Amino acid sequence: MTVQNDDRADTAGAPVGLDATDEALEVWIDQDLCTGDGICAQYAPEVFELDIDGLAYVKSADDELLQEPGATTPVPLTLLTDVRDSAKECPGDCIHVRRVSDKVEVYGPDAE
Repeated sequence: MTVQNDDRADTAGAPVGLDATDEALEVWIDQDLCTGDGICAQYAPEVFELDIDGLAYVKSADDELLQEPGATTPVPLTLLTDVRDSAKECPGDCIHVRRVSDKVEVYGPDAE
């Protein structure tokens, strides 16, 4: 197999230099699965907030609570670790982080 400069792969077969931090990411919460524990809001209060209904929602860059089902918000690079940890620790497995470009989930219950 001939490998071009931009198509390099490491020994595990993953593209070299490409990971979730190389592309714009967005996050959304499936409120049907949210348990209201608030772990996400503890990890990343700039991105997540519990509403009066006891469920977590994402917030816009303007700090507005986005309550529409499936609403997404960009993941700032400076908060990526906190958002990733929120998805990993969420007891309801309801936090989904995906690439904006192709909508592939990189963190959360549907991540490969």
